[in-house]
Amino acid sequence: MSTATSSRPAKAARPALRLGRRAPAGTTEGPRARFGDLLPYLLEHKKILSVVTVLSLLGAAASLAQPLLVSQVITVVEQNDPLGPLVWTLVTLVVLSALISGYQHYLLQRTGESVVLSSRRALVGRMLRLPIREFDTRRTGDLVSRVGSDTTLLRAVLTQGLVEAIGGSVTFVGALIAMLIIDPVLLGLTVLVVAVSVVTVTVLSGRIRVASLAAQERVGDLASSVERAISAVRTVRASNATDREVAAIERDAEAAWRMGIQVARISALVVPVAGIAMQVSFLVVLGVGGFRVANGDITIANLVSFILFLFLMILPLGQAFGAITSVNSALGALGRIQEIIAIPAESDGDRAIAPLAVDAATGRAASAAPAIEFDDVWFRYEGEPADGTADAPADTGGETEAVPVRAPVLNGVSFRAERGTRTALVGPSGAGKSTILSLIERFYDPTDGAVLLGGLDVRSLGREELRSQIGYVEQDAPVLAGSIRDNLTLGAPDATDEECIRVLHSVNLTEVLERNPLGLSAPVGEDGVMLSGGERQRLAIARTILAAPPILLLDESTSSLDGLNEQRLREAIDAVAENRTLIVIAHRLSTVVDSDRIVVLDHGVVVGTGTHSELVASTPLYRDLAKHQLLV
Repeated sequence: MSTATSSRPAKAARPALRLGRRAPAGTTEGPRARFGDLLPYLLEHKKILSVVTVLSLLGAAASLAQPLLVSQVITVVEQNDPLGPLVWTLVTLVVLSALISGYQHYLLQRTGESVVLSSRRALVGRMLRLPIREFDTRRTGDLVSRVGSDTTLLRAVLTQGLVEAIGGSVTFVGALIAMLIIDPVLLGLTVLVVAVSVVTVTVLSGRIRVASLAAQERVGDLASSVERAISAVRTVRASNATDREVAAIERDAEAAWRMGIQVARISALVVPVAGIAMQVSFLVVLGVGGFRVANGDITIANLVSFILFLFLMILPLGQAFGAITSVNSALGALGRIQEIIAIPAESDGDRAIAPLAVDAATGRAASAAPAIEFDDVWFRYEGEPADGTADAPADTGGETEAVPVRAPVLNGVSFRAERGTRTALVGPSGAGKSTILSLIERFYDPTDGAVLLGGLDVRSLGREELRSQIGYVEQDAPVLAGSIRDNLTLGAPDATDEECIRVLHSVNLTEVLERNPLGLSAPVGEDGVMLSGGERQRLAIARTILAAPPILLLDESTSSLDGLNEQRLREAIDAVAENRTLIVIAHRLSTVVDSDRIVVLDHGVVVGTGTHSELVASTPLYRDLAKHQLLV
C-alpha cells in the first residue's frame, strides 16, 4: 500500500519479542518519599508559615520569660518586698502566650488543609492525564484512596508539631542556656535522661514509616474491594454473592486494621517517651535539687526556676517526637502520592514528536490523503499473559532469564477510510476491532507501523488536537453521574439547551425529558443507572453527535437497541454523517451492509476488504457471518 506522508517517522524494525530482566525476587518494597519531597507543598504557603514562625518565636520568648519572673516573684516574697508590677507582667505574659498559641493553631490548621488541597490538585491533575495503560492495571479504589486517605495524612505534618518545633527549638535552646547558668550539675543529669529518649525515638521512627506505608496500601486494597462490590451490586445480589463479597471486604478491612494496630503499637512506644523523660527528669531534679538547696548550693527560687525551665525544655521535645511520628507517617503516604505524580502524563511524549506534524512540502496534510489510514500496524498490550518467551543475558555471570511477552493483538493491519465515507469493521470477538479505535484515539500507540490522520502520523499530533477531530462512542456506552445536560455538553461545553433538546429528539430520547419535570437537569444516577441500557447508549451517541466532529468512531453503537430505536438512531447518524467520516464496529451485519467499505478482521489480521457483495463472494469468514445472520 502506498503512502504519501513526509511527516511519518522512520519505521523501526519489528521485534518478535521484548527482552529484559525479571525483577529480583523479594523486591516488593513500596514507594518511599524523602523529607525534601514535602518541601514544595510547604513552601507553597511560605507567607503564612512565615507568620506562624514569627508567632512561634514570640511565644517562645514569652514562655522563657515566665520562669525568670517567677524566680523574681519568689525572691521578692522571701524579702517581704511588695510585688508591684511583677504579678501583672506575669499575668500579661501568660495571656499573651495563650492568644499567640490559639492564633498559631488556627493558621496551622488552615495551612494544613491548604497543603491537602494542593496535593489533591496535583494528584488528580496527574491521575486523569495518565496513559490509559495505567488504568488497565491499577485498581480504581486504590487510586481513589490515594486522593482521599493518603493526602489527608499530609495535614498532620503541620498540625502535629513540625512548624511548632521551630519555636520549640528556640524554647529548648533558651531553656538549656538558662538551666546551664542556674546549675550545670542538674542540667547534666537532665541531658542524660533526654539523650536516652532521643535515641529511642530515632530507632523507632524508621519502623513507623514502613508500617504507615503498609497501612495505607491496605486501606487502598479496602477501597478497591468496596468500589468493586458497589459498582456491581446488582450482579452481586442477583448471584446471591452478597455474603461472599461482605466476607471479602471484611478480610481487607481486617488487614487494614492489623496494619493500623501495628502503627499504633509502634507509635505507642514513641508517645510515652516524652512523658517518661519528663517524669524521670522531674524526679531527678527534684531529688538532687532539694539536696543541693539543703546544702546551700542553690536557692529555692533558682530550683523552682530550673524546674519551670525543665518543663519548657521537655515540652518542645515532645513536640519534636510528635513531629517525627507524623512526618514519617506522612512520608509513607507521600510516597504513594509521588508514585502517581512521577508517572509521565499521557501527553508528555508528544513534545518530542510534535515537529513531525508539519509537512515539509506544504506545511499541512495533502487534501487527497484518506481521513484515516492504517499502514502495516502491529500492536501488543503490555503486561498481559505471554504467548512466547525469549532469553536475554543477565548483567552478571552471563545467565539468561526468559521474559514473557504477549503475542500481538494486531498483525500488520492495513486499510484506508476515505474522507466522507463509512467504513465498517467486522469479525469475531477478539479480532482487534476495538483496539483499532483505541489506536486512532491514541489511547495507545502502535508497536510498529503507523496510524495516519489526513496523511499525518497521529503520533505527530497533540492528543487534544487529534481528539478534537474525533467523536468516539465506546462499546459499553458510559454515562457520567450528573444530569442529562452534563452528559450532553461533555464534548460541547458551549452547546445551548435548544441544541441539546434537538439532538435528544434526533436519537428518540424525548421521553427521557418528558418523564422528569427537571428536563435537561434531571439526574441520570451513578453510571446512568436511572436510564435503561438502550437509553444510555443513545445518550452517549447524542453526546458525540452534538459535538459534531469530522470523524466519528462508533463501537457497537446499536447493540442495546430494539428495531425501532435502531432505525431512528441510524437515521440520526446518517443525518450527522453527511460530509463526515465514520468508522463503525458492528456484530450485526445488517447495520453495516450499506457501508462504503467493510474491513474483515480475524485474530488481528485483515482477511478481506470491500463492499458487502464483494466480501460475500471473496471472503469465507464474512460469507459465514452473513449466512448465520441470514443476509445471503
